[in-house]
Amino acid sequence: MPDELTLTKKIHFSMANKGKREIKPGPAPVVDTDGGRVPRISRLMAMAIKFDNLIATGAVRDQAELAELGHVTRARVTQIMNLLHLAPAIQEEILFLPRVTEGRDPIAERNLRPLVAEPDWQRQRDSWDEIVLGL
Repeated sequence: MPDELTLTKKIHFSMANKGKREIKPGPAPVVDTDGGRVPRISRLMAMAIKFDNLIATGAVRDQAELAELGHVTRARVTQIMNLLHLAPAIQEEILFLPRVTEGRDPIAERNLRPLVAEPDWQRQRDSWDEIVLGL
């Protein structure tokens, strides 16, 4: 029998906490960089849904704890969570906005603050349609 044994296994490095590198099994995941980036408002909408789920399941106590964990102010967490006041159809459209390939995002969170303050979903829808048509 030979004295040497060679094993071949695919690995890749990824970033762990505090900038440390970590060895992971398998090939590196493919990242689609040519298709642009997800709009910030879409990421914020997804974050609001995730935050709501964390509170509902008891993983975090309240929005104050979310703010502390995220190193942001309570007011900022409230602004993000207020996106949940949008009509479900608008939330869905925000989540599936097309990727941004160049320039600034077409819709900013601060532009939606008047919409989230409006309790009537039909009025929200009318205002949303104006925003989308203005793009």
